[in-house]
Amino acid sequence: MTSPHHDQKFSHGRCRCGKIVFSTSVQLDFAAARRCDCSLCRRRWAVMVSCPPAQFILEKGAESLARYQWNTAIDKHYFCKTCGIYTHHIRRSDPSVYGVNVGCFDDINIRDYLATDINDGISMSLAADHSDG
Repeated sequence: MTSPHHDQKFSHGRCRCGKIVFSTSVQLDFAAARRCDCSLCRRRWAVMVSCPPAQFILEKGAESLARYQWNTAIDKHYFCKTCGIYTHHIRRSDPSVYGVNVGCFDDINIRDYLATDINDGISMSLAADHSDG
């Protein structure tokens, strides 16, 4: 799997309405992008790519981000308050790494990610998770 971002110094992304705009100041390994099957991720089904938090640059829209947490409250999931697009999260499995929604990056062909591997998020839950609240 290749991506136009492999040859670029910066990757740029945004939510659908454009209120949230971000970039990453490193080359991301789009070939290693994954999905997760925890109770939240399996419902939103986004493909995520890893990014060091210090390399994730929120250029616009901090006031437009909503945060969602549940279960252990270690992870933090961020969404646009206006269009609802899920942009990124701080991972429960490794809080020193962000997961960034591949679908938010400019010039991505999402069809390149149809057969993306799925991480086992179900077994990571420390408490029974029968609700989304």
